[in-house]
Amino acid sequence: MVKNMGKNNKKLWGGRFLSSTNTKTEHFTESLSVDIRLYKYDIKGSIAHAEMLGKTGIIPQKDSVKIIKGLKKIQTDIESCNFRFSVSDEDIHMAVERALTDDIGEPAKKLHTARSRNDQITLDMKMYLKDAIKNMIVLIEDLQGNLAEKAYAYADAVFPGMTHMQLAMPVTFGHYLLSFIHMFERDQSRLKDIFGRADEMPLGACALAGTNLPIDRLYVAKKLGFSRVSRNSMDAVSDRDYIIETLAAVSMIGIHLSRLCEDLVVYSSSALNIINLPEGFCTGSSMMPHKKNPDVAEIVRGKTGNLIGNLVSILVTMKALPMAYNRDMQEDKKPLFDSVDTVCGCLEIISELMKSVTLNSGALNKILGADLGLLATDLAEYLVTKGIPFREAHNIIGRMMLSDTALKNPREITLKELRKFSDKFGPDSTKLLDMKNSAANKKSLGGAAPVGVKKEIRKWLKKNR
Repeated sequence: MVKNMGKNNKKLWGGRFLSSTNTKTEHFTESLSVDIRLYKYDIKGSIAHAEMLGKTGIIPQKDSVKIIKGLKKIQTDIESCNFRFSVSDEDIHMAVERALTDDIGEPAKKLHTARSRNDQITLDMKMYLKDAIKNMIVLIEDLQGNLAEKAYAYADAVFPGMTHMQLAMPVTFGHYLLSFIHMFERDQSRLKDIFGRADEMPLGACALAGTNLPIDRLYVAKKLGFSRVSRNSMDAVSDRDYIIETLAAVSMIGIHLSRLCEDLVVYSSSALNIINLPEGFCTGSSMMPHKKNPDVAEIVRGKTGNLIGNLVSILVTMKALPMAYNRDMQEDKKPLFDSVDTVCGCLEIISELMKSVTLNSGALNKILGADLGLLATDLAEYLVTKGIPFREAHNIIGRMMLSDTALKNPREITLKELRKFSDKFGPDSTKLLDMKNSAANKKSLGGAAPVGVKKEIRKWLKKNR
């Protein structure tokens, strides 16, 4: 997009300065290399501002028309790579205004009436953020849809549920995948909340105190699609809560993706091998011919650290800034852009990966058939139904887990063996020694029973497809 980063020392704000800006200062303080991506929002905001200035008579209508025409031409030039950027412009605001002045002359000097870069950058960032949030929500919904389809395909497939990375109780793979769908639903909810708070137009706050001129902020807000305007000019230009909240929400999305990826790495490892990862999302070793490495999952897991780091950087930057705007806030854009780009990339690739994940039934059956511990809670709850207090039932089954009986395939354990531990075990108790029955019996609301899981999955599929 940038055709040439030229040099021009004459500043649009330089009236009280007798000497030019040091070249090193220009390079050190510029943000154009980062905020150049805001050009569409900067121009859109400037067009709405120019329309308002003309409508209210603050500037002549004919000048407003010339300004708007010039701004549209600048956007065309930028998008066709025919725009000459200069590092001396400092930021995207000055780059656009300088080009407008070069193009239409005197009327361009009226555009910045009743406006400051302080409220201008906040406007640009909020417009960018609203679009970014909408895009992230779409990507989350796509991932949820793919998880739901995979979950439905495996709604009856028994899967070893774990706590503390130890075998715990049978669930189904569908129920397991649903847990992440619910995680990502909370992420959506957070983003929607942030969107509501970011949907407040700051333009008109100016540098920090508003303006003496008869501007129409509500008109501009409506033009730009904001539901309301800010009510305190100092807060409007100094607020970066919407950025901090977004970075926190994005970090949480990253954590949820990382937890999913951690499971993919562990479950697809040669030690467990109960999940098959599609080869298109894995790589080999440059030295070891047999390796199939889960690189995509590992990289997503690694990128989550960057997301958390970006959040911390803004928290530290903002923690002790005095009112109102301070130049430190220039450092808010790079971590926000990086985090949004990163999480969008992660959501897209994991969504695609999950379409092709399959279960390794051989390895699964080996695990499910070798550990009575997965059914220990079922046996304890059975004794509860026979009148034994849970703590006593817990101790009885705990002793069973220390015996040779626990080493047998659960399907091979007889009623006689069960009754060695409690005479409350009846003929119906042997039905408990089946992993599918165990999962099917978890019919409590939100439990692992396939009948409930399928009902929940259908709800998600209907929502996302």
